[in-house]
Amino acid sequence: MGEVLLDARGVTKSYGQGAGRVIALHPTDIVLKTGEFVIVAGPSGSGKSTLLAMISGLLTPEAGEVHILGHNLSNQTRAQADALRLADIGFIFQGFHLLPALTAVEQVSIVLKRQGLKSRLAHARAGLALERVGLSHRLNSRPDQLSGGERQRVAIARALAKAPRIIFADEPTSALDSTNGRQVATLLRETAVETGAGVLCVSHDPRLEGFADRVIRMEDGRVVGEHRAEVVAGSGW
Repeated sequence: MGEVLLDARGVTKSYGQGAGRVIALHPTDIVLKTGEFVIVAGPSGSGKSTLLAMISGLLTPEAGEVHILGHNLSNQTRAQADALRLADIGFIFQGFHLLPALTAVEQVSIVLKRQGLKSRLAHARAGLALERVGLSHRLNSRPDQLSGGERQRVAIARALAKAPRIIFADEPTSALDSTNGRQVATLLRETAVETGAGVLCVSHDPRLEGFADRVIRMEDGRVVGEHRAEVVAGSGW
């Protein structure tokens, strides 16, 4: 693999104080390179979502450092960190985070407009992103008119449309049936291979592992193992 996109060292997080202190994440290192699709796997409560929140800049580590695209997040102002996420990072959230009043094409184009694209170009690029995830017939549908799988694909299109260098995905297949889950996994894999983006996905869904380059396993707030996966896309479904 090539360029290091993400380099986190010793990131740690705990909650509470004294006897009530709970360590959510023990000191953890993780690296993501161009073109990699990495799965962070583990049961609920293993610390994988906490890790994702910290390495993506959504949470501040109690200790350790996170470097993204050459930037030390601890040295960034909030405005600088927001600008970095807008320009170069795509997020796929478990809860979709779609705006109820907006159509599918508006959900995607609004992010592109924030990047500075003119309305017509943003709309066109949003349409292409939605076509890529199989939703060209749903451009004008609002979230309450879409199935759970369709809403997840809108969220993926929103992340992919701005051509990010890093994609963070939180349980992207948890609410999906096998057909939609396979499509989501294939899209993430293709994005890493075709664009060189680094994709880091936290999941307890073992079916995703057939699409990954590496699988990092967590339990009780610690990394307990890592192996390089043999990519056999679709084998788990």
